[in-house]
Amino acid sequence: MVNVFDPIGMGIVDSLASPGSNFTGLTSPLSLRMLGKRLQLLKDAFHGISRLAVLRTPNFATDQVQWDWLERAAPAFNVKLIAVSMNGRSDLEGAFAALHRERPDALFCSNNPLTLIFRKEIAEFAARERFPAVYPFAEVAEVGGLMSYGENLPDMYRRAAYFVDRILKGAKPADLPVEQVTKFELVLNAKAAKALGLTIPDRLLALADEVIE
Repeated sequence: MVNVFDPIGMGIVDSLASPGSNFTGLTSPLSLRMLGKRLQLLKDAFHGISRLAVLRTPNFATDQVQWDWLERAAPAFNVKLIAVSMNGRSDLEGAFAALHRERPDALFCSNNPLTLIFRKEIAEFAARERFPAVYPFAEVAEVGGLMSYGENLPDMYRRAAYFVDRILKGAKPADLPVEQVTKFELVLNAKAAKALGLTIPDRLLALADEVIE
């Protein structure tokens, strides 16, 4: 497994140290700190954000966890949340129409597969509507998204090869401890910011792992 949140809670493994099942690999802890960091970066970069649209996928197993935390954290960040659902390609047009109608100050994309799958459509829409946005995947920033903060997916899949190698050589998944991702990257798209007429603060540029010019 790669990029699986809470495999213990989902009943996939007994523990990270001793999976005790036919599953092992890498887990990406969807911690409250991670969501808070993403939201704080957006607020620090662009002041005056008070109405925040959350593009979410309710059918995704961990989406409700993310939404519940954002609801609890919203008062501390002084933002009002606007939930916009997208469960598949057929929902894209309706989700974009809702965002256009609501005119939020910024866009926050949940950590779910559809954000990655439809990254180009979402980034292009945010650019057309001139919405500052933060994403969980660098791949969105690479196709025109404004900023991302999260795991390096290619690194995770490369590391997954270690588990494949061990298992093919006879190791039992139950005996291979699950690894937690510990490296997270901030990617900023300066070109996207310029097109939006936004200036990314120097202090944020200094923190970035990558700046796309």
